[in-house]
Amino acid sequence: MIPTIYAVGMALERNPQAAETMARQGCDVVDHGWRWLDYHGIDEATEREHIRLSVETIWRLTGTRPIGWYIGTPSASTRRLVVEEGGFLYDSDAYNDELPYWTYDYGRPHLIIPHTLDDNDTRLARGLGWGQAEDFFVSLRDNFDALHREGEQTPKMMTVALHCRLAGKPARAAAFARFVDYVLRHDRVWICRRNEIAEHWRRQHPAIGEKG
Repeated sequence: MIPTIYAVGMALERNPQAAETMARQGCDVVDHGWRWLDYHGIDEATEREHIRLSVETIWRLTGTRPIGWYIGTPSASTRRLVVEEGGFLYDSDAYNDELPYWTYDYGRPHLIIPHTLDDNDTRLARGLGWGQAEDFFVSLRDNFDALHREGEQTPKMMTVALHCRLAGKPARAAAFARFVDYVLRHDRVWICRRNEIAEHWRRQHPAIGEKG
């Protein structure tokens, strides 16, 4: 199972061996910005330069240009700047659906693949309902069950967000492994990377005016 990895440009530059491993394993690397900053209040020229730096750094260190973007703390200008940059197939700076969708607000169609704050191990650190590893497993399992039932009529997407420093703890890692085993016992489930979702959606559900 080869993952999607959200990579911060400066962090990757300081850890080139991690970049080498990502490249060797064929990971899907999403641009997670140049630095971990809240871009509210940061001037547009600086934000544009940070987008350029992160793209350039990830490309140089992994050998592959990132086609996905997720900063998590965007400004009012972030999506427009990402579209203007021209090389991203999608961004994930949204939390409002269980399916991708198109926006047409920036001069050309732009794909949104929503991220998650629900199925996200940061809840273990933020005191948002998960006190122990079992809570992590039960929440993931119940959300999966609900989406799988809905998917009998209309397929749904479930994003699970993990951080090494959080889900990498022994009991939490074991809980996540139980969840993966649980998912694998079900039929008609596609475990995939974000670039594969983008490619599938663009092919099967093209933007208005585009051919699939």
